[in-house]
Amino acid sequence: MAKDKKQPRPKAETPKGFRDYFGAEVSERAAMLHAIAGVYHRYGFDALESSAVETVEALGKFLPDVDRPNAGVFAWQEDAEGDKPGDWLALRYDLTAPLARVYAQHRNDLPTPYRRYAMGPVWRNEKPGPGRFRQFYQCDADTVGTASMAADAEICAMLSDTLEAVGIPRGDYLVRVNNRKVLNGVLETMGLTNDAERDAVLRTIDKFDKVGEAGVRELLGKGRLDTSGAYIDGVGLSDDQAGPVLAFLTSKGANAAATLNNLRGAIGVSAIGAEGVQELESIADLLTAQGYGPDRIEIDPSVVRGLGYYTGPVFEAELTFEIFDEKGRKRQFGSVAGGGRYDDLVKRFTGQAVPATGVSIGVDRLLAALREKGGIGGSATGPVVVTVMDRDRMADYQAMVGELRAAGIRAEVYLGNPKNFGNQLKYADRRNSPVAVIEGGDEKEKGIVQIKDLILGAKIAENATLEEWKERPSQFEVPRADLVARVREILDGQG
Repeated sequence: MAKDKKQPRPKAETPKGFRDYFGAEVSERAAMLHAIAGVYHRYGFDALESSAVETVEALGKFLPDVDRPNAGVFAWQEDAEGDKPGDWLALRYDLTAPLARVYAQHRNDLPTPYRRYAMGPVWRNEKPGPGRFRQFYQCDADTVGTASMAADAEICAMLSDTLEAVGIPRGDYLVRVNNRKVLNGVLETMGLTNDAERDAVLRTIDKFDKVGEAGVRELLGKGRLDTSGAYIDGVGLSDDQAGPVLAFLTSKGANAAATLNNLRGAIGVSAIGAEGVQELESIADLLTAQGYGPDRIEIDPSVVRGLGYYTGPVFEAELTFEIFDEKGRKRQFGSVAGGGRYDDLVKRFTGQAVPATGVSIGVDRLLAALREKGGIGGSATGPVVVTVMDRDRMADYQAMVGELRAAGIRAEVYLGNPKNFGNQLKYADRRNSPVAVIEGGDEKEKGIVQIKDLILGAKIAENATLEEWKERPSQFEVPRADLVARVREILDGQG
């Protein structure tokens, strides 16, 4: 009789494009989200937690390929019910499309305007790469139900405040604002009616930061050689057609007034373009009235934003401090947040225009920026470890831990094999514990405990002379009744 084929063991590895997060990283993210939520709450936004799964129909036409709904998102089809095919469902790819569904579904029960913030993971079925994951956190705030430019100005001001609240100092970031209507006015002035040509021009504009004015001019025309020597075909526009684009991209002036004046020249007689410039002027005036100057928020025509649902003002938060890339070259950190006005998204459900505007912060990128700045990082402080000298006295050790926890001190009893005391201290070391508590039989009889300051002990071991080691012992005994007070004293001294 043939033996059953042994099933291979599963590989213990994360799927491509996903990763695991451990202690300090999770704590840092939680602290950042708490700080962001505090700013959003202060601005009057309410929390919303919507489903991670939406119907593909609800996510809408902004999927990469609506004919193959599993392209670009993680999607699956439910089982058929009789003659009715099962619905296609997908993990949300952002937090904005679900908001449109929530508002349309509950609009009769929600205030207008509806101001909400949401935080959580999103999923995109894209090719992963260095620093590019298929699951990542976003942190959004949106106002639905008002066409007032005050809502857009408020989003920009709140984004500025949020960056400072999480630890990005003024001077290390810039919130840049543009308007899709201005860009549409430029395309109208160029006489472009073909969607493929318009999309090609938009993609070229988006490269302005990388290739500059000369590079964009070449890409709008016949094409250019890139730095690798490869030839990139251009859009094929004439110099006259390309002129408004270049005027638009180079219209940033010394101040908002100069930039707006230059933009008026770039849009020519376009009515939609003029409307966009007027909206930008309103935003600039509102921000000035609140004390947000160009050192924090500025009008910048090079901001395009990629998503197709933006219909008016668009904004992007860029970190301006320099870092070193993997090849040791200096570069700016770049964008950590973006958003804009999307007045047509809810209309898909209701048939009625519902104006909306919002912003999304890339939490993982912002965390990475804070690590680069030294604002966070390193190993998190672990719990106080109460060692076990006598396994029959576990209740005594649990009583110590209970007292420490009741005083608000993070603590745990060593729950491994207590036979080797050295292993208990190694465990405390791996946990980055600040203090170890020791009570053997002799200490129990005397009514004392030994307290070992692990942080001080490590410093002494690294730098101190023998005399200094004797003068500053890292382990000492205290009355059992003073345990909590002395541990608190040590922790306060370490902090």
